[in-house]
Amino acid sequence: MSIDKSDIIKKHQQDAKDTGSPEVQVALVSARINHLTDHLRMHRKDFHSRRGLIMLTNRRRKLLNYLKSSDLDRYNALLIKLNLRK
Repeated sequence: MSIDKSDIIKKHQQDAKDTGSPEVQVALVSARINHLTDHLRMHRKDFHSRRGLIMLTNRRRKLLNYLKSSDLDRYNALLIKLNLRK
C-alpha cells in the first residue's frame, strides 16, 4: 500500500496551487499515520517505526491546534472530512 500524495493534495487543496495549507498538511500526515498503523499491526516489535508514528501524531496535533485557534469552521470541516473524531 502506497500513499498517493497528489490525490490527497487535490482532494484537500483550496485552489489550484495550494499545497501547504493546514488542511493539506493534516491530510498528508493522516495518510502516513494510517499507513504506519497498518505496518505496526503486522510488525509489532518495530520500535523505530513506532517512534516515527508518535512523532507524526504530535505533528498532526500541532497542526490541528493551529487550525482550531485560527479558524474554527475550517477545523470542524476538516475533522468531519478526515473522520478524525469519534
